[in-house]
Amino acid sequence: MALLGTGIAHADQFTLPSRPWLSVYSSGAGQTGPWLLGDWGGARTYLFDQGLDFQFGYVNELASNTRGGVRRRTDYADQIEGGATLNLERLMNLHDALFQITFAERTGRNLVTDAELNTLQLVQEVYGRGQTARLTQFWFDQKYFNGFVDWKVGRMGVGDDFAAFACDFQNVTFCGSNPGNIVRDYIYNWPISQWATRVKLNLNSLFYFQMGAYDQNRRYLGYQQALLPVFFQNSTGALMLTEFGWLPGFAEGRLPGSYKFGGWYSTTVASDVILDTNGNLALLTGLPPLQDHGLYGAYINFKQQLTPSSTKNSSDGLSGFLNAVIADRQTATTDRQIAAGLTYTGLFSWRPKDNISFAVGTTHVNSRLAGVETLLNELGRGPVGVLHSEYVFESFYTFVAAEGLLLRPNIQYIVNPGGTGLNKNVIVFGLKTKASL
Repeated sequence: MALLGTGIAHADQFTLPSRPWLSVYSSGAGQTGPWLLGDWGGARTYLFDQGLDFQFGYVNELASNTRGGVRRRTDYADQIEGGATLNLERLMNLHDALFQITFAERTGRNLVTDAELNTLQLVQEVYGRGQTARLTQFWFDQKYFNGFVDWKVGRMGVGDDFAAFACDFQNVTFCGSNPGNIVRDYIYNWPISQWATRVKLNLNSLFYFQMGAYDQNRRYLGYQQALLPVFFQNSTGALMLTEFGWLPGFAEGRLPGSYKFGGWYSTTVASDVILDTNGNLALLTGLPPLQDHGLYGAYINFKQQLTPSSTKNSSDGLSGFLNAVIADRQTATTDRQIAAGLTYTGLFSWRPKDNISFAVGTTHVNSRLAGVETLLNELGRGPVGVLHSEYVFESFYTFVAAEGLLLRPNIQYIVNPGGTGLNKNVIVFGLKTKASL
């Protein structure tokens, strides 16, 4: 039984190759280092030296449910992306300036829908926001005052800069910018881009503060003109975000950490979860929902190396993360999410780049909605499943098959799919394959 819409996914974008002037723009969502297809006979390095850097990536995700849902299925979804970074200082003598353009295309099937798993979050994070090609990044960035001020403007996604988090896991609970996991009606994650601007103040090597404003318009989700940097009419407001970051490096840099604290406010209008235009229960009256102004929330994204790495800024050993997000209870059907996990890299000396990970998370359904469902049962209008929380466990092993290619078998166990015990618990076996071309 499902009374909520399925979670819409996200971004499995690749980290840009390791370049000094590109590292600040790395999404943290993919593999760094050499490419699977090599240096194109030296052409790639030559172009980079001239100020042009290309990125090509491919990811696919297989998922098969052995328990839960209405039927047994095995589904496949994938994404291919291509982009280029222009170093405008090298190309045009424009100091500390970059321009980025990226296109992404998604295809495939969604196991949550096909097997009727009725989960709140997708089990293939690479699926979602339409199986089509899109303009995902189209922005200009320039630094001022020796990097103290960093200004960015153009078409970009919220998760590129705010609550940015990797998509190593296959379940959306542990993937991408977490505000978009619970208020996906107006915060859009990869591969959706929207016109926006962001100003970041790099206070020193340990602290930064940034603010951003994003155009609110559901037409960004559409298929028409999805490949063009068009300005859509009839926008409904602005999404404004702030984030403060602390980037410590304990033990002389061998225990690096990242601690982000952020929040958002949207000037757009959204329907109240339970009330109608007269302030009564909409499910009982059948009247249109009350329109609430001002949507808001807050989040944290923590990541910390827990055991000393072999060298400064390397990632071998044990690391952990903690993500949490909460949204306003007037308009958010799912109003909070918490996720935590551990990763150990180099567990086996003969496989130093492989890693093993485990994570646990929960997505909570707004208690106001649960209260209405309880009332419907008491009035004999049910039986209606009372929604509360969905719990997700996932573990994977990363096998680095070659430079630029990894295979990641995984298993997911989902308790109370959709936030209700009326749905059978789900077991999904998956395989993610990623290539940096």
